[in-house]
Amino acid sequence: MKCGVCMANPPPYNKARSVFRYDEYSRDLILSFKHADRTDLAPAFANWMARIAPELMTEKTLLVPVPLHSHRLLKRRFNQSAMLARSLGKKTGKPVCTDLLQRIKATPSQGSKSFKGRYKNVEGAFRVDPRQAEAVRSKHILLIDDVFTTGATVEACSRTLLKAGAERVDVLTLCRVVRPSNLNI
Repeated sequence: MKCGVCMANPPPYNKARSVFRYDEYSRDLILSFKHADRTDLAPAFANWMARIAPELMTEKTLLVPVPLHSHRLLKRRFNQSAMLARSLGKKTGKPVCTDLLQRIKATPSQGSKSFKGRYKNVEGAFRVDPRQAEAVRSKHILLIDDVFTTGATVEACSRTLLKAGAERVDVLTLCRVVRPSNLNI
């Protein structure tokens, strides 16, 4: 079922699924994974992700995480989306390509941005690694991320992948902000 916003302005991806809602009950769990080195949670999260998205897994599926810019990766020391993608790949047997999509623009954190500001922030921020352009052609890309807030990041990534020749892009996230507010992710 499509929401009213998606019917009025269809996103570039086909389907999006999330394990749970980002709220006061899930916030600490997500933030501990994302910012407090609780990387041990990735396999359990991937099990949940695999359970809710079997229809998103096809013979052509390639798991691709939303990338971090190299500066943020150095600061954080790991890409939580890549960890989820690798754990999901182990669980499902689907191939994972953690460096296919690149973040070429060091964007400020989306956390304090408005709805429109988030879209502007990620404009032109991604590209497909030219050395791996063939890997995306005619593939079904399952884009993996931790939190779906406004959709700005996954839409920018999806447009980039489709422009590079992906047959289809779907999105799978750990959680989704149902009503973007001041949750400071």
